[in-house]
Amino acid sequence: MDALEIARQAAAIASNKQASDIFILDIRKVSSFAEFFVLCSGTSERQLDTTKEEITKGLKGYDVLPHHEEGSSQSGWLVIDYGNVIIHILTPEKREYYQLEKIWQNAGTILTIQ
Repeated sequence: MDALEIARQAAAIASNKQASDIFILDIRKVSSFAEFFVLCSGTSERQLDTTKEEITKGLKGYDVLPHHEEGSSQSGWLVIDYGNVIIHILTPEKREYYQLEKIWQNAGTILTIQ
């Protein structure tokens, strides 16, 4: 799978787990460390954990394994690093606080699922 396919698959899995405000940002022109960010929100610790687990399980089915994982559902922010694709799963409060879409406003938006 190429990076865009990984990002799209992660977004689809997040959507199936009822995550909200799902965005795929194309950061290739503004970043040297990755190609795409996938951003999504979950309203509870359980939803954050479930979304992360299902994304990692779903991508593992395509032999795509994360390089690194960071954060915890208790912190309100989970990150799964697939190299060229970085997935952020946040609570709405953390999403508002960090404003990743604003920080990366020069990135192109590939997909938005509200």
